[in-house]
Amino acid sequence: MYEEAGAPPADKPAAKVEAPTLAEADMPLDPRFSAERIRSDIAFFADDLLEGRDVGSRGHEIAARYVAQRFASLGLTPMGDIGPDGKRGWLQRITFQKTSYADGPAGMEITGPKGKVSFEHGKQVMVSASANEPKLDIAAPLVFVGYGIDNDLLGINDYKGLDVKGKIVVVLRGYPAGMASEEGAHLSATKAQMAQAHGAIGVITLNTNASARVRPWEKALQYAFYPSYAWVGEDGKANEAAPGIRVAGAVSDEAAVALLAGAPRTLAQIRAEADKVGGRPKGFALKTSLRAFSTSKSERVTSPNIVAMLPGGDLKDQTVVLSGHLDHLGIAAPKPGDAPDKDRIYNGAMDNAAGSATTLEVARVLSEDKKGPRRSVVFLISTAEEKGLLGADYYANHPTVPAASIVGNVDLDMPVLLYPFTDVVAYGADHSTLGPIVAAAVKPMQVSLSPDPIPAETIFVRSDHYRFVRKGVPAVFLATGYANGGAAANEAFLAKTYHQPNDDMNQAWDWRAGARFAEANYRITRAMADGDTPPQWFKGDFFGDTYAAGAVKAAK
Repeated sequence: MYEEAGAPPADKPAAKVEAPTLAEADMPLDPRFSAERIRSDIAFFADDLLEGRDVGSRGHEIAARYVAQRFASLGLTPMGDIGPDGKRGWLQRITFQKTSYADGPAGMEITGPKGKVSFEHGKQVMVSASANEPKLDIAAPLVFVGYGIDNDLLGINDYKGLDVKGKIVVVLRGYPAGMASEEGAHLSATKAQMAQAHGAIGVITLNTNASARVRPWEKALQYAFYPSYAWVGEDGKANEAAPGIRVAGAVSDEAAVALLAGAPRTLAQIRAEADKVGGRPKGFALKTSLRAFSTSKSERVTSPNIVAMLPGGDLKDQTVVLSGHLDHLGIAAPKPGDAPDKDRIYNGAMDNAAGSATTLEVARVLSEDKKGPRRSVVFLISTAEEKGLLGADYYANHPTVPAASIVGNVDLDMPVLLYPFTDVVAYGADHSTLGPIVAAAVKPMQVSLSPDPIPAETIFVRSDHYRFVRKGVPAVFLATGYANGGAAANEAFLAKTYHQPNDDMNQAWDWRAGARFAEANYRITRAMADGDTPPQWFKGDFFGDTYAAGAVKAAK
């Protein structure tokens, strides 16, 4: 599971420790779903020989071919790229650009009333390596724009009365205290696009008190030299959400004070207002200017999505998508002092071999049904989720079915299969009729639908389904819930195992829970595919109104 770049960090609520009160054997399981098959698929994907399934790696390619052969054995229809023979294959090959920092200067110079002061990348400031400008060097005046949010639906325009054309804007991280977390996280993740719309050429972010508590500057610096990835478009350039924003960066408190030199309000005053519920510090032109520079190098790698379809019946021209990502983090570089036998392979068994194995099991049972689904079902096993939801984003922008035919998506990412779950969470259920669809589908299994247990974590905008949401498609991210011991299991996994080498087969797996999770997703997929009415956004929903303004809406 990937944390969307730009999403605000948030404090994690303490989980209520709850021991399981129901055993797995106490709950029904359709015998068509195989715990052993789930186990064997996860074991294959998480084997050390696949070396963590990193994007562009041999291990990921092997895993992708395995998925393709499984789809072929089920008699599904390949929905990948069209080959030289005019026929579609199973793989949708994507070219990615990997951009890394090169030897050369990187940092910022801030010029203000008291002269010029310099800051170094990876110490007092961070300057993003530019995907399309390998020798970035840009200077411009600065304007503080508060949170940098402009949204008509919410009646917010932090740019009102400010001239930022050709300038670099300085924004607070995150969103105003008290704003709904999912809307806030979405707005935070799209600030560059808003700045671009107002003519800005750069965005520099500084912490609020709240964001600094969760992600102190020292912690943020751990990622200062990480490479970035982007899919490459038909123009041969790395895709950028806001190509007009030439420079992006973040600053420490020391650099933030320099940015605000001579300003009508101090950093402390701005942060104090931001601490208040609804607090939105107003913007103003700064008396400083900024020069930002970095040197980058890039290389191209390829990695595939794997795409298959089960054609529908009387509603075959409508498509529902069941998705899960296959990639993980590869192998960690050795650190000084590491033992020679230290485990450095990020096997990604729960994240997300488990979701991929679930998708395969749903595809198997659905393909064996005597009566097929009414709507067509696409099974999308995506790549590069861990690099920024990139494989799903590429598919959403280059679908292999007509884009208008996609009516709903359920994404499977990191189900925690360590306990006998009795509830599921459909992150995003409050936004569309997928919530009621999920609840009704799993009820016969004695499974309930629970509300988001960690709303501050803004999960709705942090996995692949979000890329479909931004194309106007109702979508949810389905996970095992927090009841019957789930709170303790999920929080322990996140604290000790998530994105660590010990996310492997040595965990205390509950394989029958894996089979039941597959059954739950089968039931949900059939409900999406067979209903008389496709999934619909609720009337007045922020995401539905933002991305599907003209679509038919449902009463909540």
